[in-house]
Amino acid sequence: MIDELAANYHRALELLGEDPGREGLRDTPLRAAKAMAFLTDGYRMNLHEIVNNAVFQSDNDEMVVVRDIELYSLCEHHLLPFIGRCHVGYLPTGKVLGLSKIARITDMFARRLQIQENLTLQIANAVEEVTGAKGVGVVIEARHMCMMMRGVQKQNSVMTTSVMLGCMRNSAATRQEFLSLVRGCS
Repeated sequence: MIDELAANYHRALELLGEDPGREGLRDTPLRAAKAMAFLTDGYRMNLHEIVNNAVFQSDNDEMVVVRDIELYSLCEHHLLPFIGRCHVGYLPTGKVLGLSKIARITDMFARRLQIQENLTLQIANAVEEVTGAKGVGVVIEARHMCMMMRGVQKQNSVMTTSVMLGCMRNSAATRQEFLSLVRGCS
């Protein structure tokens, strides 16, 4: 895969009017191919391998929140990065997820070509699937290079998306508790 990607980057440089053989670009196609493979390695991951049985019995039935998980993704429309942070909360029903697994789930989905709205939903669905939580909330705040570097070129814009599942969606009080925990610790 890397060699084929590198050949395509070589051709793209030529199409842009560059000389891929010049000193500064000589190794760029291979470096770009390796970078793209890394930035999209979420396609080669699977939820159950990521979680790796790190779901533990617990009597806790109070909200668990992990804030400020940094994320880097590529938008499917322009292949430009969006960079931000993700906040995940859930209400356990006898099982809690190992702390690092929430960040790993976020990374797995972030390292795919997509839009932020779908990324938010994918993370929420995955946390619900592996924990059986009675409620899951996910909020993502991100800056999109496709909006900052091109198009309208708005440098200070931030997109916020949220997904609420189960009692996070159906109970205003539970949703508000999650949102206040996400906001209150800034």
